[in-house]
Amino acid sequence: MSGVVASKRFVDEFNTVVDKTVKVVTSHGSYEGRLTAYSTSDYSVWLSEARDSQGGLISKVFIHGSSILRIELVEAGPDMSKLAERLNRLFPNLVAYIRESDTILVMDRIRVTRDGVFGEGPAADRVKRVYEEFMREEAKKQPSV
Repeated sequence: MSGVVASKRFVDEFNTVVDKTVKVVTSHGSYEGRLTAYSTSDYSVWLSEARDSQGGLISKVFIHGSSILRIELVEAGPDMSKLAERLNRLFPNLVAYIRESDTILVMDRIRVTRDGVFGEGPAADRVKRVYEEFMREEAKKQPSV
């Protein structure tokens, strides 16, 4: 595998973590929050709604890439590729899963994300029903706190 392909895969994988809850372990402590943005030049990150290792709340924190030891995904959420497979059974060859943005496109006009279904009409209504059923099933799989 060439270095360019591996580098692109790394960036693609990193993009799937944006807007998810992560724990960033640094050389000075750790922070847990929603990954809002990052820099591809040095992998510095912005976290929002973060907590530091002492439990202090920080609305937004910038962490320089050189101090990051590791980033752990805390909240993965449902696997949208499984929803895409289910939708593809209903709409054969009309479903595209875009891994980089974790988005599903149905018939090039109905967009499905973790936040919901965006589109109108009978097909969108059917997609919404499948989405809601899928999310209920996924919620049942999550352990109760």
